[in-house]
Amino acid sequence: MTKIKFKFSMLTLLMVSFLVLSCKDSLKQSIADDSKFSIDFEKYELANGLDVILHQDKSDPIVSVAIQYGVGSNREKTGRTGFAHLFEHMLFQESENVPQDQFFKKIQDLGGTLNGGTWKDGTVYYEVVPNNALETVLWLESDRMGYLINTVTESAFYNQQEVVQNEKRQRVDNNPYGHTSWVLDKNIYPEGHPYNWQVIGELEDLQNATVQDVKDFYNQYYGPNNATLVLAGDFEMDDAKALVEKYFGEIKRREEVKKLEPQPVSIAETKRFFHEDNFATAPQLNMVWPTLQQYTDDAYALDFLAEILSSGKKAPLYKVLVKEKDITSRTTAYNNSQELAGEFHIIITANAGKDLKDVEAGIFEAFQLFEKEGVTDKDVERIKAGLETSFYNGISSVLGKSFQLAQYNVFAGNPAFIEKDIENIKKVTKEDVLRVYNTYIKDKPYVMTSFVPKGQLNLITENSVKAEVVEEEIKENVVKTVTDVKEEIVKTPSKIDRSKAPETGISPKLKIPESWNATLSNEMKVYGIEQNEIPTVNFSLVIDGGHLLDNKDKNGVANLITDIMMEGTADKTPEQLEEEIEMLGASINMYTTNESIVISGNTLVRNFDKTMDLVEEILLKPRWDAEEFARIKTKTINQIKRSNADPNSVAATVYNKILYGDDHIFAYPTSGTEATVEAITMDDLKTFYTANFSPSISKFNVVGKISKEKALSSLKKLEENWKAKQVEIPEFPIVNTRDKASLYFVDIPNAKQSVINIGYIGLPRTDADFYPAEVMNYKLGGSFSGNVNLILREEKGYTYGARTGFSGSKTPGTFTASSSVRTNTTGESVQIFKDEIAKYKEGISQEDLDFTKNALIKSNARRFETQYSLLGMLQDISNYNLAPNYIENEEAIINNMTLEQHKALANKYLDESKMVYVVVGDAASQYAQFKSMGFDEVKLITKDGKEVKLEKVKQ
Repeated sequence: MTKIKFKFSMLTLLMVSFLVLSCKDSLKQSIADDSKFSIDFEKYELANGLDVILHQDKSDPIVSVAIQYGVGSNREKTGRTGFAHLFEHMLFQESENVPQDQFFKKIQDLGGTLNGGTWKDGTVYYEVVPNNALETVLWLESDRMGYLINTVTESAFYNQQEVVQNEKRQRVDNNPYGHTSWVLDKNIYPEGHPYNWQVIGELEDLQNATVQDVKDFYNQYYGPNNATLVLAGDFEMDDAKALVEKYFGEIKRREEVKKLEPQPVSIAETKRFFHEDNFATAPQLNMVWPTLQQYTDDAYALDFLAEILSSGKKAPLYKVLVKEKDITSRTTAYNNSQELAGEFHIIITANAGKDLKDVEAGIFEAFQLFEKEGVTDKDVERIKAGLETSFYNGISSVLGKSFQLAQYNVFAGNPAFIEKDIENIKKVTKEDVLRVYNTYIKDKPYVMTSFVPKGQLNLITENSVKAEVVEEEIKENVVKTVTDVKEEIVKTPSKIDRSKAPETGISPKLKIPESWNATLSNEMKVYGIEQNEIPTVNFSLVIDGGHLLDNKDKNGVANLITDIMMEGTADKTPEQLEEEIEMLGASINMYTTNESIVISGNTLVRNFDKTMDLVEEILLKPRWDAEEFARIKTKTINQIKRSNADPNSVAATVYNKILYGDDHIFAYPTSGTEATVEAITMDDLKTFYTANFSPSISKFNVVGKISKEKALSSLKKLEENWKAKQVEIPEFPIVNTRDKASLYFVDIPNAKQSVINIGYIGLPRTDADFYPAEVMNYKLGGSFSGNVNLILREEKGYTYGARTGFSGSKTPGTFTASSSVRTNTTGESVQIFKDEIAKYKEGISQEDLDFTKNALIKSNARRFETQYSLLGMLQDISNYNLAPNYIENEEAIINNMTLEQHKALANKYLDESKMVYVVVGDAASQYAQFKSMGFDEVKLITKDGKEVKLEKVKQ
């Protein structure tokens, strides 16, 4: 249950609008051609007004079902905000024929996945399941549409009110800059405008909502005549039509919902606001200009303008704010055109301590530079170049197709609008870009926000006024008892028996894609899967070592080297390298993990050789650009500072430090610390590169429309030019002598939620017990239907989500139970985790074991759908020396697991009496209670893991 926003930038437009809507079997033309695209789908309307869209894709034995309702937060009223999102949550509770909390469990039991999302202009519900479960999904979705409202009770409603409030605390109140959108929307859009409030709603409105409000909302907006149903995947058209009619055809029309007309706005004068942010460590400036609604000519051109102003090293904002003034390390701009109106955003998070007045002045200098340099045809073509690759990247995702077919139908009136959408983007010219700049941005009033760290009001822009942000007060938890009047649910009459789920038939058999491997003369190993559905290639070059090769005193070298090596080559400036990658429509990224350095990429098959030429140049001819190195260090230090103020990052860092101990490199963040990064020199990077980059410890993984012979041929130059050397990867002994339950509390004053991490050192991924342990954990907290989530979220309403799980690579990872809970439920939530882990060792029921087996085995039908998922499978094979059919072995482990084996694994790997309990939250109100909760030790510690010696924590 998430907030979803689908359209807001040119980048997103390319990666969503284009990449998710085409049939693998029916692609007619290349985007490079002037011809139009066409796709195969059939649309029709039921007698009750339900729009139905069917799209066949038989490449994988799965089906996606999505229903989009024409209701988002734009249908709400002042004083009754947050209803669309709150109601989305209610639809996952129960209906007349589906008991409480069974929607998730039933879909997972079938091997599927499901969720829902709400944004300003709509609400969508979706499932992806093996193809034998299509009828069950249609039964479930039709029961929500036509047979739900009689089951809405006071207690179920109260629970979801609490869950949604926790979601707001987690996403907004406990996050740096979390209140920014509230301030902007309140001042861009006038009172009463449908975009004046947030999708999540006002806390007061959520608390005041009633069951009758929910029933009225349902009757008004959740009829079939206000919905679009999309089926995409492996099914027969006639069978699908019959099932849709069977389950949806008899649902009665409800109130007619009039389509909203566009309501673009203008503002008469510039408005400037400031806010002292409890979690910010660096100041952030937002500037927003009103624009206009989606699918208009100006909206397309504004998308291009945002990219040209901010994206890449040629961008005016980058040249002025990053290169010339060094007051930020990143520039962001995007145009957010939606159904009713739009806004053009510029976001600059300044380097720590930098004055936002200088940022504002720099933005206007960048505008002057933009006006002076203008827009070239090449600028426009550079943006368009990635369109084809982005389009292809998603056409193997039936879920993505479902989303976009539904959106085009709802907002453009026709699923085939993709043809017009692409045509509109292709016809954008440099003149259009300049025109919209002059029309909407130049010398026009805007709304500005200055969010600064507490106590740094000297950094705000001039003439700013205090934003009216409402901070929730931390109060003692008062449990509200809601007593439902026990009445038998009156069932809505139906022509069919809806009382039980349909039979599903035989599940698709596991079919693992064929893979190949080879070893090159320079000792690099190559693994591949040929998949011919789309003309793209995804690849990764994994070099062992990574963070393991860092020196504790100069921690962060491995991380910095993956940034600096993407900043040009010996033969190309940073700007030239960036442009060459973009003009290929490719992407190349480099990053550091605990145990590796990775170069990953995505490109069209026809550009694979040229892309690999660039990869070879990046790898073998580093530029070591001093100017870029200084910028990267500043950016990294700023990121570290921001992490130190983020409760989730603090919890993870402290947790790892306590578990791994001072002598293990995993006790230190991959990014390094402020002190270690500051001390790193370019010579440190060169030394690391010379000593540790070798094909002898590298694996190349490749998936796509490319044969083994072609892939190896494309690697020939790299094979010849990259010579092997001996690299010693250190081993860090793990001293795991934990013998007590220790509670460590890190104080974040006035935090609205507490972040909880509980666990200890577990297993490496290579241990024979690792996968059995993962199977054992599934019902404890490995899914939405895990015990801890059902209690902490669905029963108590204390959190937005709770999970448990094992991590591990070649090095032992952790068993971790985690959640973010409402501050005044911290102690009880920790106790629930502790009790549930202990209880789990007593064993689970046969029903729970059967559910685990079904969920894990049947979900394998979804496992091989995209090139990205296949690349992940290859990386597991190559990293952990797994057999090509290791998934078959995993299925055997699941099938053969007995209740006795499950219980034995739980007792072997779960011991709550020896775990570390880390809590990051408001110590003044929450710390003292843990002294009397039976822990062997309770300590207040700093973010660095050092104990705070206090006689008494202020209450």
